[in-house]
Amino acid sequence: MVVKGTVKTGAYFDSVTLMVAARELSAKPGVQDAAVVMGTAENLAILKASGLLCPEISKAGDTDLLISVKTADEASAKAALAEAEALLKSVRQRKAKDSSYAPKSLETALQILPGADLALISVAGRYAAQVAREALDKGLHVMLFSDNVPVEAEVELKESARGKGLLVMGPDCGTAIINGVPLGFANAVSRGEIGIVAAAGTGLQEVSSIISNEGAGISQAIGTGGRDVKKEVGGIMFLEGLKALAEDEATTVIVLVSKPPHESVLQKLGAAVKAVRKPVVAMFLGAEPKTVAGYGMTAAATLEEAALLAAALAKGKSPDSVRDRLKRRDDELRDLALQEAGKSAKGQRFIRGLFSGGTFCGETQVIFRGLLREVFSNAPVSPSTELADAWKSQGHAVVDLGEDAFTVGRPHPMIDFSLRNRRIQDEAEDPETAVILLDVVLGYGANLDPAGELAGAIAAARRTASDAGRHLNFICSVTGTEKDPQVRSKMEAALREAGALVLPTNAAAARLAARIAKELEKEARPVV
Repeated sequence: MVVKGTVKTGAYFDSVTLMVAARELSAKPGVQDAAVVMGTAENLAILKASGLLCPEISKAGDTDLLISVKTADEASAKAALAEAEALLKSVRQRKAKDSSYAPKSLETALQILPGADLALISVAGRYAAQVAREALDKGLHVMLFSDNVPVEAEVELKESARGKGLLVMGPDCGTAIINGVPLGFANAVSRGEIGIVAAAGTGLQEVSSIISNEGAGISQAIGTGGRDVKKEVGGIMFLEGLKALAEDEATTVIVLVSKPPHESVLQKLGAAVKAVRKPVVAMFLGAEPKTVAGYGMTAAATLEEAALLAAALAKGKSPDSVRDRLKRRDDELRDLALQEAGKSAKGQRFIRGLFSGGTFCGETQVIFRGLLREVFSNAPVSPSTELADAWKSQGHAVVDLGEDAFTVGRPHPMIDFSLRNRRIQDEAEDPETAVILLDVVLGYGANLDPAGELAGAIAAARRTASDAGRHLNFICSVTGTEKDPQVRSKMEAALREAGALVLPTNAAAARLAARIAKELEKEARPVV
C-alpha cells in the first residue's frame, strides 16, 4: 500500500468542490482512498487518523490545498495525483456553469428576501460565529449547520439569542422542521400537534418520521446541536425550545431527544417541565428511566418508543398500549432470530453495525446492553469499549461512519455510500461476521437512491459469504416517509429484493441483530 500527497500553496476551492473532487478521485482505478482538503490543523489530525497523512503534506498551512491518495502501488499513486488537479478544475467549471446567482452577503440576501426571519448558516467554523452574530443583530433566528465553533462562542450566541427572543439551533445542527419546512437533513412529514426539541439530528429524523408514519404529525422540530445539553452550554436552547413549544397553541404533546443531559441541565429541564401543561415525552439516550420520570416526564428507552408514545398521547391513547405493542413485537423478533441464527455456519458469531447516523450508533449500543457481553465502537457509549482501530472491526462492532476520521474530504455518509460499501465487503470477508446491521436514512439532503447504492454491495457481500459456505444476515432499518423524495416503501422493497431483512425502526433492527447473536453465542458455548 502506498500513500502519497501533494500541496498546492495558496489554492482555494469551496468545500463542495473539494468533496466532489475527492469522491471522483476515490472512484478511479487503483485508488483505495483519497482526500482533497485545506491544510488546517484539524484536517491534518483527521488525515493522520485516516492513514492518509504522508511527509509531503505534513507541514502544510491553513491556506494550502492538500491532496492525498492511498493506492496499491506507486504508479497508481502518481497517476491519481496527476489527475487530481484536472478534476478540481472540471468540478469548478461544472459548478460555475450550473450555478444561478447567489448573494455574497447577509445584507444582499435580506434585500432579495426582506421578509426572511431565519438564517441557515454553513460556513467554515472560524467564521460561523461572526455570521451568526450578524444574523441575530438583524432579528433572525439562526440554524447553524457549521461545526468547529468554540464552545465559548456557542454560549455567547445562545445567551444573546435568548435575550432577543430568538433561537440559535446549533452549532453542528443538521436537522430542523420549522413551520412545516424541512431544513438540512430532514424528512417530509405530516403537519400535526407534536413538537420536538432534539440535540440529535438523526434522532429527530427517526422520531418525526415514525410519528408521521403513525398517522400523527409535527408542529415544530427544533434542533439544538449536540453540545447544548452539556454542562458547558447549560441547555440554553433546549430550554428555550421547550418554552416555545409550551407556548405554541398548535402543539399538544412535546418530545425531548438527546444523549443524557448533564445533571445540572436535567434539573433545569425538570423545573421547566413542571410548569408545562402538556405531556412531555423524553428519550435521553441511555439515561435511567426512573430518573427521567422523577422529573415529571414520560420516559422512553428508544427513539421508537418515544415516537409511539407521543403519537398515542396525541390520539388520547394510554402509554400502556404502546408498551404492550412493543412487547408483542419483541416476541416476534425472538422467533425470527431463532430462525435466522439457524442459517449461520460454525464460527459466525459477530454483529458489524455500519451507521451513517451517530444517534443510531449510540442507540444500538444502548439496546445491546444486557444482551451482548462486549461491544466495541469508535463512538463508544458506556459500557462499550473503544475500537483500537476505527477502520477495522473487532468482536461485536458498532461504527459511526459520520465521525471525523471517515468524513475528511468526503460528503456525509448519508450522501456518499462508497466508504460504507467498501466496509461492507471487508466485513463479509471476515469468517466471524454473522450480521451486518445498517441504517438507511431518507429525506432532503440525503442520497436520492440509497437502496440502489446498497443493493450491489449487499449482493456482492452475500456472494462472498456464500462462496465460503457461510450465510450473511443483512438487517436494515429505513428512516423516512412515503412523502420523502426517495419514497420509503420503494426503498424497503429494493432492499428486500437485494436480500436484506428490513425492520420498521433502528430499535427493532438492533434488537433482532442482538437476538441472533445471542442464539449464536449459545451454540458456541462448550457443553459441560
